[in-house]
Amino acid sequence: MTIQRTSAEENQSANDSKASKRSIPNSKSGRWLWFWVGMSGIAMVSATAGALLAVSLTSTPLQQAQLSPQEEAVFDGDRISGSGLRFSQLTRPVNILLMGMSVLPPDIENPPADAKNLGYLPQVNSFDGLADVMLLIKFDPETKKMVMLSIPRDTRTEIEGHGVKKINHANLEGGPALTAKTVSNLLNGVAIDRYVRINVLGVAKLIDALGGVTVYVPKDMKYQDDSQHLYINLKAGKQHLNGDQALQLLRYRHDELGDIGRIQRQQMVLRALMDQSLNPATVAQMPKVLDVVKEYIDTNLTVEELVALVGFGVRTNRSNMQMLMVPGRFSEKNEFDASYWLPNKNAIAKLMTKHYGVESAQAQEENNVEPGNLRIAIQDSTGGDRSSLRPLIKSLEKAGYRNVYVAKAWGEPLDTTHIVAQQGDGNSAELVRQLLGFGEVRVESTGNLGSDISIQVGKDWVQQKEILEKSTQP
Repeated sequence: MTIQRTSAEENQSANDSKASKRSIPNSKSGRWLWFWVGMSGIAMVSATAGALLAVSLTSTPLQQAQLSPQEEAVFDGDRISGSGLRFSQLTRPVNILLMGMSVLPPDIENPPADAKNLGYLPQVNSFDGLADVMLLIKFDPETKKMVMLSIPRDTRTEIEGHGVKKINHANLEGGPALTAKTVSNLLNGVAIDRYVRINVLGVAKLIDALGGVTVYVPKDMKYQDDSQHLYINLKAGKQHLNGDQALQLLRYRHDELGDIGRIQRQQMVLRALMDQSLNPATVAQMPKVLDVVKEYIDTNLTVEELVALVGFGVRTNRSNMQMLMVPGRFSEKNEFDASYWLPNKNAIAKLMTKHYGVESAQAQEENNVEPGNLRIAIQDSTGGDRSSLRPLIKSLEKAGYRNVYVAKAWGEPLDTTHIVAQQGDGNSAELVRQLLGFGEVRVESTGNLGSDISIQVGKDWVQQKEILEKSTQP
């Protein structure tokens, strides 16, 4: 669906979007229980399903912000869930725009009194600031897949009525409706059915309520910003992080990859949360979790719709949860007045056709990409030297993969090799896995940025090395 409005509607929408910034509380008991699903998105859906389905239903949208009729019309309001006893089933593919809000006092008209005269700019519990995290999540009952597309906050794009800016400004200028329109325009007119906004203050509280998260910190991370009281100090290695530490990992962006590296770490944390949420103990924590996060979330999803999303998530195999990123490149020094992520329109067209069903004349998708056209990056996690990778490289070259290179080592020691479809081409990644005879395919964006396929070599490679060496001998 391409989102279009008349000029009169656009003017009215721009005026109404200012009004939408005035948040209203929602105090009806029981409703906020359902914020849990929208907030956690993918990570906790399996563990909470039973508890959620046991709660009485209400069809009232769970919103903390009011939208004008013009703003509501931006979202596809058609029914997404069944009726009667089939209320917990999705009836069609659904696209949810998830936004993580980082809000400072200057972002809002009336900052709370306790945010004044502190000598620094604190985060405030509002939804009117910059959308520093954006995910377009597709729940597809036809393919039984969930696709998560990360949209870099620095993406350079047109924001209607406000010119060309970084995409995270769309929420600041016009709330969730303008953000949805901007995202849709960027992504070839993809339909956006609903939105969820979560304030950054709620993330640490959520993870604490879940007992923390075990994840591999890829390197030492140290950063200090006194103006915002932001202090990051993490050591490399696998460790159990509390909420504040996990938030440090999620917010860190001061390395060579900037916001793109942060997106990769966000995807790693999502994977870890999905793994750890498949635990009966998580369900027992639901009252505490829900009580903690209720005030930090804003969504136009109804309870029935959330139940349907949960029901679908419970039945979705984690191997069918795919994580992508808007393809593009970093702007070069002095290319613009600020640093941007410059989206690749042709690559976006192909990605949206393949994973979101958006038809486009630009997308001339090939079912099977020729091996010689693929960029294969090898990232070792075993600690060996480059010579130990020669049999692997020879095996790939023998099969026609001519563009193979060794990239920066993967920091986390892996038992099983990850064959990462960096650009979303899971079919090509699966062909590589079949050729090698080991490893697991992951459709996500945690690999080498310049690759089509990244092979993150694990310990299973050591076991296969001798076999490969014999097979590549003349």
